[in-house]
Amino acid sequence: MEYVKLGKSDLQVSHVAFGLALRGQSSVSAAERLIEHAADSGITMFDCANIYQLQSGTEYAHERSQEILGRVLGHKRDKVVITNKVGVAGGPGTGIGGCSRRAIMEQIDLSLKALNTDYVDLYFVHVFDPETPLEETWGALDEVVQSGKARYIGCSNYQAWQVCKTLWLTDKMETTSPVCVQNSYNLLNRGLEREMFSLAEDQQLGVMTFSPLSVGLLSGQYKPGEPPPAGSLWSARTEEYNNVMQGDAAAAIETMRKIARQRNKPMTQLAMNWVLANQQVSVVVAGADTREQLDDTLGALDWELSEEEMTQLNERFLDVMIW
Repeated sequence: MEYVKLGKSDLQVSHVAFGLALRGQSSVSAAERLIEHAADSGITMFDCANIYQLQSGTEYAHERSQEILGRVLGHKRDKVVITNKVGVAGGPGTGIGGCSRRAIMEQIDLSLKALNTDYVDLYFVHVFDPETPLEETWGALDEVVQSGKARYIGCSNYQAWQVCKTLWLTDKMETTSPVCVQNSYNLLNRGLEREMFSLAEDQQLGVMTFSPLSVGLLSGQYKPGEPPPAGSLWSARTEEYNNVMQGDAAAAIETMRKIARQRNKPMTQLAMNWVLANQQVSVVVAGADTREQLDDTLGALDWELSEEEMTQLNERFLDVMIW
């Protein structure tokens, strides 16, 4: 595992973070063991949100990720970096959504209680809130930092112009500025390359990316021209699946499949390796349902794509946003 400095902050973090948007664990205890395994594997950064919950077939079927994370990592709090997010309305008991001062002040206290900690290391606005003035949102986040409840703040799922406006505004207000952006980035969604990477480099922002497997489409489980396997995530989203798995996207997946076969490597590692190869990316958020899946993903750290392979993979510029 490599460790990097996140933007202008003093946070030293693992190049791979573990995402707490838990989906496929069979029980709370299974999720706890997976988090413990991530920490034992050298991961020091854990990416959470106030709306993340362990899913098991039924919406909000199990405990919230914050409680699980706080229980597992409470004894090593000073050895890990915890991120959390505010702004999206969640399920029962999660409170109000949005990025108003009221929502932020309510949610930070609820999250700290759930996480069993006095502070989070990095507190993200989960989404851009067009209903709340930026002055109100970022003024409230400054209060959160000044109170010691968060060390740093950041933007998640912002567009480049929204990040730029936020930086200008916080500079004008002389309040705490974001130190990091977090967005989806993978071979099928390279939109960050248009403006965000150059903005982050110019302003010395850390860049966290998530969904390296494009919600599983780059896992090797799905093949263009074939229906999604029965019982898979995409078997319930066949119309969207059929729209995505054609044209340049299908060609890019087939190129990845060919290279993976030539290198005798799983497509999961190839997809992860492609993201890790971008020097603009500080941290890649990896999600996993099982210990075996996490180990497979971390196997990408043991090898690198060649320049020729990168050229083949980069031949098509795709910007497909998938959730």
